[in-house]
Amino acid sequence: MNNIFINPGQLKKLSFVLSPWLASISVLLLVFGIWLSFFNSPIDYQQGNAVRMMYIHVPSAWLSMMIYVFLAVNSFFGLVYGHVTAFCLSKAAAPIGLTFTAICLVTGSAWGKPMWGAWWVWDARLTSVLILFFFYLGYIIFSKSFNDFTKGERFSSILSIIGIVNLPIIKFSVDYWNTLHQPASISKLSSPSIHIDMLTPLLVMFFSFLFLFLYILALRLQAELNMRKINISNMKYYRG
Repeated sequence: MNNIFINPGQLKKLSFVLSPWLASISVLLLVFGIWLSFFNSPIDYQQGNAVRMMYIHVPSAWLSMMIYVFLAVNSFFGLVYGHVTAFCLSKAAAPIGLTFTAICLVTGSAWGKPMWGAWWVWDARLTSVLILFFFYLGYIIFSKSFNDFTKGERFSSILSIIGIVNLPIIKFSVDYWNTLHQPASISKLSSPSIHIDMLTPLLVMFFSFLFLFLYILALRLQAELNMRKINISNMKYYRG
């Protein structure tokens, strides 16, 4: 089984097999989640309908951090063990993580405006998520900034591993600093801080986003593996 994730050809075949299933599950969950979130969930007594922004914002925030962990772990394996597939998985995941982080920032600003009276405040949570956005962006820029693509992979991987220190800051910023941002919506699954009628659509939306990520990752992985073949051929041609 481990060989599937190391061998580029086998991993590419696996991504072809899984991608239609991932797409179908994502669409079904997304449709159900949107119905639950925007048509069947209660209005918050303080925030009114603005609370519905949570169903996009919170899953995007979770995914932005989860994808970064995925990126950094694969970068580590690429650097230490030289696994081609690890580098390709990292490069495939980075633009998706960047997009989810951007969605998190935009929806957070839109949600914060009626609550805080401002589109943006420089508090610990918002600033650390913005830094996460720039780590994603830096990774993508570094990976494309060298004629020798293997150099780009190494430098971008080092950057992503450095950026992992930002994730605990994001997670615990609302606990250790004075911030306008609300505390974690779910600190313990056994006793979440929100009502089950809001928790259910939130989790459905999260899993729909998760399967969407996996689907796009499968497509982008195929493209990255193909691009790597082209880059290797070009390097051999120009050196040769």
